[in-house]
Amino acid sequence: MSRLPGLAALSLAAGVALGALSVSPVTAASLATAPLGAAPVQAATAQECSAATRIQGPVPVLDLMQSELAWGITRGAGVTVAVVDSGVNAANPHLADAMAGGANLVGDGTDGSGFTDVYGHGTAIAGQIAARRIEGSSVEGLAPEARILSVRVYAGVENQQVEAGFGPSTPRLADGIRYAADQGAQVINVSMSTTEDQQGLRDAVAYAASRGSLVVASAGNRNSDQAVEENDADGERFPAGLPGAIGVAAADLDAVVTDASIHGPHVAVSALGQEIVSTSYLGGDCTYAAEQPATSYAAAYVSAAAALVAAAHPDETPEQWAYRLEATAVRADPDARDDVAGWGVVQPYEAISLIPGSGIRGPVSPFTDATGAEAAPPEAEPVRVVDRPAPDAEATFLGLTVGLGGLVLLAAIGAIGVFIARRRAADSATPQRVGRGLYGDDPAPR
Repeated sequence: MSRLPGLAALSLAAGVALGALSVSPVTAASLATAPLGAAPVQAATAQECSAATRIQGPVPVLDLMQSELAWGITRGAGVTVAVVDSGVNAANPHLADAMAGGANLVGDGTDGSGFTDVYGHGTAIAGQIAARRIEGSSVEGLAPEARILSVRVYAGVENQQVEAGFGPSTPRLADGIRYAADQGAQVINVSMSTTEDQQGLRDAVAYAASRGSLVVASAGNRNSDQAVEENDADGERFPAGLPGAIGVAAADLDAVVTDASIHGPHVAVSALGQEIVSTSYLGGDCTYAAEQPATSYAAAYVSAAAALVAAAHPDETPEQWAYRLEATAVRADPDARDDVAGWGVVQPYEAISLIPGSGIRGPVSPFTDATGAEAAPPEAEPVRVVDRPAPDAEATFLGLTVGLGGLVLLAAIGAIGVFIARRRAADSATPQRVGRGLYGDDPAPR
């Protein structure tokens, strides 16, 4: 396990002030047949989380994710997060004003908007990201002014759903990612994983990156009761490990990434994934992953953090958003990532506030060049000396001539004034003689 200092001191005991609700996980048998990893889905019974369930009191995970500090800068307005999942129940009052549209790619006869969720997973993920506060409930998303695009790519993981072709599918997941990118989603949440590195999925993630979208994907879960995985051994999972995606492991409330998460080179960061209070597909509130952390929910919080970063820095690229999340994550060694927690536990406020530069320790920065120097600004147009007159040369010459002429005239007038003054002074100092001389004086004696 990897313990990350800093967050641990802030952690609270599991179950505190969360209503002591629990959920019933789907059975391992129902999950074993699915070909693609739909990370932990815990479908609550009506008795546990009904349409009327409202959870009140503090939400420890939001406090640990620096929510109040981040919200002082942005709450995610202007950013769309695609939830590529089991659909989103848009009738949940927390989500009614959050929806930006969607599509149903399953073809199971439900509505085409993707606003149907009979499994519950997608609705929980959407609530973590962008749930609005409503009266009587403390449930709120980490990016509570972001918009949700529902992209429904599977109906559930029950045997009959899988046999009918409505279960998780890698090609359909790839189509969902492409659809989300085409709709302009800046962040695409994929709380799913597979061991298969299929070209179609790889191409879809690359396409999303080219369209300005960051794919956030779960790293996978080890426990077969908590994840749809044919192989629970450590190793790379997809799309988390693909270029253009950021893979997320799950930490508990002590900020520890446990062995519940699949470890491997695809883990870029980690986030809290236990005691998750979010929206229910039944219409109310619910608590998920009460027993151990799960990467589905960790990925949702990283998607929300990415939405906050994108809202604060809309002119940056998805690669730069991902770098902010990685470089500012809490880790024991600032210079190293590992296959357990990646670069560490994401801290949204720190990611938003980061001033990129060559001195920052951690992952390679897309803000700097290969040598570690800060990216050079665009070259300025060189100064050119030409022998042709400037457009206003004639007017400038005339102005100078008139100005010099004026100065000469003033100098002449001044000189004449001085001469006259001196002459008058000399005349007043000479005695006056009356006579008939030419100048009024007596002629010389003869």
